[in-house]
Amino acid sequence: MAEPEQPDVATLAARLGAACRAAGLPVGPDRAARFAAALAELAPVTAERFRDCARATLVADPADLAVLDRVLAGAGDQPDVPGRDPAAQDAAGRPDGSGPSRSGPAGASGRRTVRTGRQAPAPVSATVAMTASPAERLAERPFDELTPEELAGLAAAMAAFRLVTPSRRSRRTRPHRRGREIDLQATLRVARRTGGDPARPVRRARQLRPRRLVVLCDVSGSMEPWTRMLLQLLWCARAGSRAEVFAFATRLTRLTAALGRGTPAVALDRAARAVRDRSGGTRIGDALASFLDGPGARGTARGAVVLVVSDGWETGDPERLGRQMARLSRLAHRIVWCNPRTRVPGYRPLAGGMAAAWPYCDEIVSAHSLDALGELLAALAAPRPARRGR
Repeated sequence: MAEPEQPDVATLAARLGAACRAAGLPVGPDRAARFAAALAELAPVTAERFRDCARATLVADPADLAVLDRVLAGAGDQPDVPGRDPAAQDAAGRPDGSGPSRSGPAGASGRRTVRTGRQAPAPVSATVAMTASPAERLAERPFDELTPEELAGLAAAMAAFRLVTPSRRSRRTRPHRRGREIDLQATLRVARRTGGDPARPVRRARQLRPRRLVVLCDVSGSMEPWTRMLLQLLWCARAGSRAEVFAFATRLTRLTAALGRGTPAVALDRAARAVRDRSGGTRIGDALASFLDGPGARGTARGAVVLVVSDGWETGDPERLGRQMARLSRLAHRIVWCNPRTRVPGYRPLAGGMAAAWPYCDEIVSAHSLDALGELLAALAAPRPARRGR
């Protein structure tokens, strides 16, 4: 017998989080993300495991467990919740138990409503979209169309991503039999065994290390959904100590420390509190100048892979932005610009900030959805091509 298809954890986490809040439980995006991450570790997902996982991650006060159990009882009526027998679901819709045939159509719209005699919270007992692959449905939707719960639920999928940057040769060396450098001291020590004859020179090679990743995120109002998801990607993919993150609207704010601890939701909320200029427009050129005159001048940008996340709306001088991009291109190993507006086929900037920055970018990606993040990961890992502005 074939194993039952496992449900999409992001969809389940988003739906259950909404149902809990409707029932009066304080389930925020951070708890929904923990629930989704825990559920992703369970295979297979049974009804009992689903219930235990929800009780362990969604509530902190034991007094709330009774309310959560009522919500879970209503969730059991959903077609894609684990542990539910599809035949029993179809039969439950009629008083005599003679539900529609399992081979019958689900309706022209692909939707099905399951009703029982029990009273369940409205968000849980509502009609549920029955798609062949809920994961694909969420993965293809732009981030700005997802609810906060759905965005938090994607953290489990992002945890599987790995941010990789090109390698560089460091100044440190290690023993290597085909290394170009000869370790004189080690060679003389070995030569003692052969009467002082250095018959086998000890060689060393320079170590390879991943290049630093520098992220400059536009946190103005129009970019909030995209920036939040890309910061969540950075947290979940564990870019670690080789990543530096800055936010800007009208001025530059370092977010590396704020993103370094806690769950994704807690870290992102901490980062949001650190940025105080969200509604003051976007001055990309000024922010780049602050970076290049400060951390960039101290070596942060030298040889790094720089990711700029912005839609290119510049309220300052576009020519100033172009000059700062030219400075950045002379320091950075590679510049990747993430602009969700480029998802439109044939997009090409004709004026403004994006047009000024375009010639200095090694690659421009949209990263507007979970599926599109693959392009971004590939762009960050790619070798450096000849720049269009050179």
